[in-house]
Amino acid sequence: MGPLNGNGRKQLVSDINVTPLVDVMLVLLIIFMVTAPMMTQGLDVDLPETTTKSLRQEENPIVVTIDRDGKISLDKHEVTRKILYQELSGLDQGRKENPIYLKADKAVAYGVVVKIMADIKKAGFDKLGMITQPEEEE
Repeated sequence: MGPLNGNGRKQLVSDINVTPLVDVMLVLLIIFMVTAPMMTQGLDVDLPETTTKSLRQEENPIVVTIDRDGKISLDKHEVTRKILYQELSGLDQGRKENPIYLKADKAVAYGVVVKIMADIKKAGFDKLGMITQPEEEE
């Protein structure tokens, strides 16, 4: 049952059916639209020990430290999570555009580190880096 030509006879259709192709492309588009926001919200996290070389610093960065006991320090001054958030939120916007570094003892629970990272992000810092220790060679 093909289309009829002018004299009433059936004619073969030699067109490519693009409907399945369009369906597949729409599904892929939806998948990419759903997963793309998840990729931009990720954090750059380095392992506690790395084999990379340290970066040169041009200025004095802000460093948040979490010690083995879970005590939080902001530039060598011990603070609580609430005070840390208040101090970081109170900084001017120019300072917030600079990177902030998190230095956490590897014995600290992952949940504690994530909460501090969330507080730093909530305070308005977009560039968050992790300070790591070079891996010891055997």
